[in-house]
Amino acid sequence: MNAEQLYADLRDGLEPWRSSTTQWVGIASGGAWMAERLQQDWGLDKIGVISSSMHRDDYLRRGNKTTKPGASRPESTDLPFDVTGSHIVLLDDVLYTGRTIRAVLNELFDYGRPASVRLAVLVDRGGRELPLQADFAAQKIQMSPSESLRLIRMDDGTFSFETK
Repeated sequence: MNAEQLYADLRDGLEPWRSSTTQWVGIASGGAWMAERLQQDWGLDKIGVISSSMHRDDYLRRGNKTTKPGASRPESTDLPFDVTGSHIVLLDDVLYTGRTIRAVLNELFDYGRPASVRLAVLVDRGGRELPLQADFAAQKIQMSPSESLRLIRMDDGTFSFETK
């Protein structure tokens, strides 16, 4: 899979969702990287970043994760707009079980009650454990539960995937 091509497909596919009332929120870290790229590409005034850390059902096992290996600060939520009444598009890199999305929705509602929430992802890899789905996926694939897929941001800002 070509992550750069999938990002271009996502950007083009989300174009109809752009409006003055849409707030773009990236899920740390891959979704936040995508939101930053959309901000550059579209000249967006502000974007939000949301963390799933504090609402994960496996928090005690995982603890607070950092946004990047070696980073000093934990993932944190930054929503530079009033959530209440907003039309929000959540951006994530890979949709798998749905547990991150559930946690992010809990975090989002801690900040207010949005008018609507839509989910856009680069890759929907199947394997849902919760009844959640993306409103837009640049690509849908099937992967074994033993495999993993992760978005990587290179030093020059381009994307690639790491699989294991």
